[in-house]
Amino acid sequence: MISFTIVELRAGRTRPLGDRGHVSAIDKQPISGSIRVEAEGLEGDEQADRRHHGGRDKALHAYPVTHYETWTAELPQLADRLVAGGFGENLVVEGVTEQDLCLGDRFRIGPVLVELTQSRQPCWKLNLRFNQSDMAHRVQTTGRTGWYFRVLRSGEIQAGCTAELVNRPNPDWSLTRVANLLYQSTNDPEALAEFAMLPELPDNWRRLAERRIRSKRTEDWRPRLIESPRVLRRLQLLRE
Repeated sequence: MISFTIVELRAGRTRPLGDRGHVSAIDKQPISGSIRVEAEGLEGDEQADRRHHGGRDKALHAYPVTHYETWTAELPQLADRLVAGGFGENLVVEGVTEQDLCLGDRFRIGPVLVELTQSRQPCWKLNLRFNQSDMAHRVQTTGRTGWYFRVLRSGEIQAGCTAELVNRPNPDWSLTRVANLLYQSTNDPEALAEFAMLPELPDNWRRLAERRIRSKRTEDWRPRLIESPRVLRRLQLLRE
């Protein structure tokens, strides 16, 4: 039986991030006691960019606490930032990583029922969060992304709760395989077609897979991974 423990619950409000004043709610703070979980996440939690964060398909972001030890070994200069909550997660979890989980997995956490919808697609705000210009790219290439849950049944949970797997409809689609398809073997038409047919898949990922099949090309990741328009323009000039 696959299960994990929620070591911490975290929620946060929007505030400026970085010296350019970008607004973000990535700075989640620990919650003491129980908290209500609704269809769009933890009670009182906010997201600044509702186009790319939050919503029913990204109601809860989970991140394995064990990854922080690995990150600290790779980036010791960031040890003070690479601590639980560093990636803006709502659930700091212990007992599983991306290789243990599959798209569509359903977990019961006390009275709450959640469904794993997708891995996190890292964006440039992680670069600001850690003051590391390639942090988003590192997260993408390592596959240490964390993942999102949608909430199928609401209720109250608290730190220390155990999440137990109750259904695995897509055992062939581990998050490790998903990461490989998205970022390594990016134009495998058969795998993309199978991926796009998964019933639990969010619409944005279905559209991504269908675009790749039609165009036979991988989308440009740089606008998502690099903050500065000036840097993007410089890269474009180099290509020209």
